[in-house]
Amino acid sequence: MDLIPKVEDTKQNVPVRLEKRLQLFMQEISGRALVMMENACHGQRDIAMDLVQEAFIALHQSYPDKPMDEWYPLFYTILNHKLLDWRRKEARRAQRFGWLRLNPLSDEDEELDIADQNQIEPSMSIAQEATADEIHAAVQALPVRQQQAFMLRAWEGFDTAATAKIMNCSEGSVKTHYHRAIQSLKTTLAHLDSDD
Repeated sequence: MDLIPKVEDTKQNVPVRLEKRLQLFMQEISGRALVMMENACHGQRDIAMDLVQEAFIALHQSYPDKPMDEWYPLFYTILNHKLLDWRRKEARRAQRFGWLRLNPLSDEDEELDIADQNQIEPSMSIAQEATADEIHAAVQALPVRQQQAFMLRAWEGFDTAATAKIMNCSEGSVKTHYHRAIQSLKTTLAHLDSDD
């Protein structure tokens, strides 16, 4: 009789362990994934958050039994597909309603930019923020495939083979996109080089 409760406890702990693994995975990857999607969606944070959330849900529904180290490329593959679906939908919508040109933000939706009172050196913070904004704008200006290759290789640290699998292209294409992205960023951000 002692074996029955232990079996039930084990069955109850399996979903808890899966949920805990997913929670740890989400905590580790969500910030970086959100930044990638914000860049890909040209700063539309709500869209980026939706895409990341949908990718997490699809990963959890389709691959709960996979080891956690296999989730990384699977997650970015799913996220890439969600992004491509969103871009297609936006392109179709733009073709149908391109003449309308609605302004998505009204005056009521503007956020207040309140300065942090705990800053020690405002001039240093402003310079760092301007530099970060320039880098962000330079990454956003890259073509989509170069942006994906750069973010997956430099930001996420995937190797060429994993990036090729995620982007659904050859390793040679990944190398080409990544090289072109690096060259473009070097040219665009050359004025930030402190050696001058």
